[in-house]
Amino acid sequence: MILASGLVAERFVARGVETKPDIRVDRTPIDRDPHSGNSYSPVVKKVAPSVVNIYSTKIVKQRYYSNPLMADPFFRQFFGGSSGGDREETSRDNWLGSGVIVSPNGYILTANHVVDGADEIKVGIKDDKSIYSAKVVGSDPPTDVAILKIEAKDLPAVTLGDSDQLEVGDVVLAVGNPFGVGQTVTKGIISALGRSLADLGDSRQYQDFIQTDAPINQGNSGGALVDAEGRLIGINDAIASPSGTSAGIGFAVPVNMARSVMESFLKGGRVARGFLGVESQDINSDLAQSFGEPNAEGALVAYVAPGSPAAKAGLMSGDIIISINDKDITGSDNLSLTISQLQPGSEAKIKIYRTGAVKMLSAVVGERPDETQDNSRPSENNAQPAKADALDGVEVQDLNPRLRYQLRAPDDVAGALVTDVDRGSNSFEAGLRQADVITEINHQPVKNADDAVRLCKEARSTRIVVKIWRHVHGTGGGMVRFLSVDNTKRTQ
Repeated sequence: MILASGLVAERFVARGVETKPDIRVDRTPIDRDPHSGNSYSPVVKKVAPSVVNIYSTKIVKQRYYSNPLMADPFFRQFFGGSSGGDREETSRDNWLGSGVIVSPNGYILTANHVVDGADEIKVGIKDDKSIYSAKVVGSDPPTDVAILKIEAKDLPAVTLGDSDQLEVGDVVLAVGNPFGVGQTVTKGIISALGRSLADLGDSRQYQDFIQTDAPINQGNSGGALVDAEGRLIGINDAIASPSGTSAGIGFAVPVNMARSVMESFLKGGRVARGFLGVESQDINSDLAQSFGEPNAEGALVAYVAPGSPAAKAGLMSGDIIISINDKDITGSDNLSLTISQLQPGSEAKIKIYRTGAVKMLSAVVGERPDETQDNSRPSENNAQPAKADALDGVEVQDLNPRLRYQLRAPDDVAGALVTDVDRGSNSFEAGLRQADVITEINHQPVKNADDAVRLCKEARSTRIVVKIWRHVHGTGGGMVRFLSVDNTKRTQ
């Protein structure tokens, strides 16, 4: 349906939902005329009614004991759980956040952490000063997106923009309720795109944040980040700050990601993510040179799961993925995100670089399986290692069945187990660690410790490419990585 000014109203059928959202989307690029005006008041008047306050409450039950020892279950098992004058009190923990109305019939986008674990959620709308009870239609911790629904009609819904059209330097406004002072608007620009917060301790699986210097504070989470035309381009989510208040480094979930999560929930009651079955890593200039790739661009494929969509398409370990469906791949995190957003059952055109040539592959996208957790850890071993002299400071031994079991290494993983790495060695600098399994050296298979020693001695190149398998604690599995080790300087 085409509306005035090229606006498109996109509708879809929601399964198991009484009403369907009526979402407006405007994909035209923003007018970037720097002389477009000196006031954002018209934009604020258009957007502000769409931003709501979210009040979430969690009921907490706490048992108190007149005898402090009775708080310990060890003592209660001997003296009885009700002795000592114990009592139970109920308290309410309250959180304040923000949300954005995206459909006139009551659908609201917010940050998942605003409502996570809440027993009661209330939504306050600015203009009519009404308070509505809200239910969670869907929550997605991997992206920190949640969808709420309130029973109301003819609400002031925001227009969604296209976050893929954003550029660094675009003006943005952040709208929310910081510290509970009331609705507040702040202005800034887009400082960066495609940010990951993994180095700051954020463990979310899919990260593609918009970074902005528009001040964002506590209570802004879940609120709107809009462009200079008032279109929603992000859901405010997090800040980087030593003090807990705005330091000019704020992050928002791109609206395209949030919208994709919402539509998945409303169509099927869950998020169906694409799956190819590859493990990848970022590629630096050393690895690019080792693989004969002229530019350190894309993501290096470290492992391809047997029987996976990637394997059926012909993708191989050592390939460098340059693009998927004409979308450039900028690194490992970007590859994971791009794959996750593919529709299961669709066809993916994969552009790769392999042994000096660019190739095109086609894969039928699968659906990402559920991940299982296993907190087992391999135990220490005291076997006597062999010395791999060419990789200075590295000691290896055969990977026997006992060690394989301790590492939870799959049957198809063969190689030499690293038992020690000198911290001053080139290998340690390249990322090799104790308990890694060396499976290839300079693209030659390693079956045991003797192979590792032999291939290291035969290496004449200035850099040695080492392929490893590494156990990942807490996952019950492992990952495959390529390392590029300097073979020109020797530690003494």
